[in-house]
Amino acid sequence: MDLQEFFQQNPEVAIAFSGGVDSAYLLYEACRYAKRVRAYYVQSEFQPQFELDDAKRLAEELHADMQVLQVSALAVPEVKANPANRCYYCKQAIFGAIKNAAEADGFPVLLDGTNASDEEGDRPGMQALRELSVLSPLRECGLTKDEIRRRSKDAGLFTWDKPAYACLATRIPAGEELTQEKLTATEKAEMYLFSQGFRDLRVRSANGHARIQIPKEQTGRLMEKRDEILAELKQYYRTVSLDLEVRE
Repeated sequence: MDLQEFFQQNPEVAIAFSGGVDSAYLLYEACRYAKRVRAYYVQSEFQPQFELDDAKRLAEELHADMQVLQVSALAVPEVKANPANRCYYCKQAIFGAIKNAAEADGFPVLLDGTNASDEEGDRPGMQALRELSVLSPLRECGLTKDEIRRRSKDAGLFTWDKPAYACLATRIPAGEELTQEKLTATEKAEMYLFSQGFRDLRVRSANGHARIQIPKEQTGRLMEKRDEILAELKQYYRTVSLDLEVRE
C-alpha cells in the first residue's frame, strides 16, 4: 500500500500534527489525496513556541485546515510525577483530546506521524496510541525517516531537514517531578543556544544542574562562547556542564 491508496480507503482524516518532519509530510500527502483533512496541534507545557510557529507556517503554506487545542499536561497527576512510563499518560491526555475534538468535528479516523524507522517494542507512548486506535500510515506504507526527509525535500517542505526535537519533559530524569519552572528553564536555555547558531542540541537537567549535549563538531564553538553561555544559563541552573558523550 502507498499513501495515495491509504487515503482512498480513508478519505476523511484528522492528523495529530506536531510541526515536525513526519507529521508535516503526512499532512502534505493528506492535502493531496484525502477528501477532507484537519490538522490538530496540541499546545501544552511540553511544547516550545517555535514548534507551534513551525506548525502554523507549514499549515499556511499547504493551505491546510489546522486547529490548536490547549491541554495542560501538568494537570495530569501521573504526568507531573514523571514516572518511567510518563509518556503513556501524556499520550493518553494529548491524543485523547485530539480524538474527542476530531470525533466532534466528524472525522472518523485519527492519524499520527509514526514512521517505519520508529522502534515500537514496548514503548509506553505506542501502547497509548494502540488503545486509542490511532493509525500510522507512514509506518503502514513502510516509509523510513530518511525516505520521508528525501520526499519532503523534493516536495519543497521547509521541514525536510528539521532536527528531531523531543518534548521538553524528556530533559528531566524519570522520578523528578515536572514543574512549569523547570520546563520554562529548559525552553529558554535551548532557545538561547539555538539563537547562537547551535543545532540538534539538548539541555538536560537534574535537580537544578544542567548538562548540555551537542554534536561533536559544535563543541569547539561552544567553548569559544563559554563565558556568554554560562552567564545566560546560570540564570536558570545552579551549575552548567558539557556532556562529553556528544550527540551523534
